[in-house]
Amino acid sequence: MTTTVTRPIQRSSRFTARRITALVLCILIGASGINHGFFEAIQGWKPTSGLVVQAIGEAQRMWPHGTEEALTVVPNFLITGILAMCTGLTIIVWSIGFIQKKHGTLTLLLLFIILFLAGGGIAQVLFFLPTWAYSTRIDKPLQWWRRILPERGGRSLSSIWKWSLAACSLLFLMALEIAIVGFFPGITNQDMLLYVCWGFLAISWILLHVSFVSAFAHDISEQGA
Repeated sequence: MTTTVTRPIQRSSRFTARRITALVLCILIGASGINHGFFEAIQGWKPTSGLVVQAIGEAQRMWPHGTEEALTVVPNFLITGILAMCTGLTIIVWSIGFIQKKHGTLTLLLLFIILFLAGGGIAQVLFFLPTWAYSTRIDKPLQWWRRILPERGGRSLSSIWKWSLAACSLLFLMALEIAIVGFFPGITNQDMLLYVCWGFLAISWILLHVSFVSAFAHDISEQGA
């Protein structure tokens, strides 16, 4: 008599909530880097004024606070911009197809560092460090999260995962739009626009953490199901 051994089916991390959250945040960071790189590149073949530069030059500036400061170790705007755009695009591609591979998150961290040093923006540091840290856990067992997330609270967190991620993304994009264009309906005061921009960015940063924690809670509930 032949005995058939059934092996448990393992869900690919490509379809988990934590994997999707990491992907969305990496795409946002990569797109922001491409944005900085574009404005740096169109400033042309001219030397930078130092390590800290204004990605949007005076000729392209759309409002007084729309400078998009960045750090670069490359003393040329055109080369800096090309490097930032290429690195931002690489981050997006890598997060889509390779972040779950061996050394995938280590490569992601290196790409983030290159983006930072090549004019991809200063504020991105606040986003790419936690995004990278959470990304290192997308393929790991969930025992630790099971211990710290209470069962009832975990179910509530699980239910808000998609909404939190959507709000985080929307506020990030709105802050980016204000930083570039300097427009928000009903507000004309330039200083107030700057406060709104940073406020949206701060709330988006908080929701980044909420999105990842709720994603872990969602994956726990999915495994339980």
